[in-house]
Amino acid sequence: MRPNFVFILADDLGHADLGCYGGRGFDTLRPGTQSCSPHLDAMAAQGLRFTDAYANSSVCSPTRFALITGRWQYRLRGGADEPVPTRVRGNPELGLPPAHPTLPSILAAAGYATALAGKWHLGFPPHFGPLQSGYQEFFGVMSGGVDYFTHCDSAGVHDLCEGEAEVHREGYLTDLISARAVDYIARQKQAQPFLLSVHYTAPHWPWESREDEAVARSLDKIIHTDGGSVQTYLRMIHHMDEGIGRILAELEARGLAENTIVVFTSDNGGERFSDTWPLSGKKMDLLEGGIRVPLIARWPAAIPAGSRTAQLAISMDWMPTFLDAAGVAQHADYPCDGISLLPALKNPGTPIARDLYWRMKFRGQKALRSGDWKYFVNDDGEFLFDLAADPRERANLAKKDAARLAALREQFAAWERSIPPIPAAATYSIPYTRADLAHPS
Repeated sequence: MRPNFVFILADDLGHADLGCYGGRGFDTLRPGTQSCSPHLDAMAAQGLRFTDAYANSSVCSPTRFALITGRWQYRLRGGADEPVPTRVRGNPELGLPPAHPTLPSILAAAGYATALAGKWHLGFPPHFGPLQSGYQEFFGVMSGGVDYFTHCDSAGVHDLCEGEAEVHREGYLTDLISARAVDYIARQKQAQPFLLSVHYTAPHWPWESREDEAVARSLDKIIHTDGGSVQTYLRMIHHMDEGIGRILAELEARGLAENTIVVFTSDNGGERFSDTWPLSGKKMDLLEGGIRVPLIARWPAAIPAGSRTAQLAISMDWMPTFLDAAGVAQHADYPCDGISLLPALKNPGTPIARDLYWRMKFRGQKALRSGDWKYFVNDDGEFLFDLAADPRERANLAKKDAARLAALREQFAAWERSIPPIPAAATYSIPYTRADLAHPS
């Protein structure tokens, strides 16, 4: 019997934000207090927790290109922007081409029902959209960050859709996304397998919990550099976790839990209130804090409960993994760059050896992880780190081990020659600068 798939994606969640990853309790002054993520912690206890999982990028839409296509985001023009900017509504180039095969389009052709509840951020109608790329149902937002109560984007444009039509709904956006996901599961027929993507905007700014509607009404800019707190941020994660608990409960109630693969991860590393300890860096950095993310998988029919794995995994692996689990072939003309993690799900203690690569226009960043070694470049220079001994990336071994540095540099260059160059017109977006927030020296 083919499995169902529920893929849950958080937005800007830090590697150590969840309780099962050592995260802070609600009372950050008293270690060991209540976790902000009890349902995700339970899901990890029932399934598999990855210690070395990565996003394809340290910013949202490039990761989403890789996730939905199973391929390096650099192969598509839209994947070069960091991220696709809200101001390009109507641009016919910056988005996911409807003709490109995707995870939902291939599964739909194989008889799966498909739906997305939440964030799209892969280009705007009329040229792009979830319904044009394999999803049969969509409820959510087309752009990046939106206000949780007004549902307006950073340009002040209302952004909440049912299909491709604008709709107005009262309520906290995280709860609206959760409710739609639960409703979708409740409507499924046992005879037809389904793919449900649940892409939250939480805990992306603006910093608003359910109790903060007054903040929403007074915000001039949803980027919100003049507010927020660690406590608000943790409440936002908790609201998302409650919704995930409802999704898992609905699977149980419908008798679907045993043969449903549920995956939870983040589109990139954490933002200003997140916890990435002991990693350094954050969103927009190719240091570990910007790209290493929590990753939990639960599949009672096949994954041993309470497992942990050091398997190197990246966002684009989930398309070949799900196709493998469903017994569906990849598109012959668009082979996946990711690998199937199915062997690692079933045998967590036997990782598959592989290398991972990243590239960003912002600060000219490059990164390669090979085993425990990481090659890293930005506008400060060239670095070599031993992640096993130094996960915080504070000890630069470039001069001490020049031969290894040279070998990894050439390995990265060979990979880079295999993908398209960064287009001159590609952009990056930094929502705030050192003039907005204090930074350490």
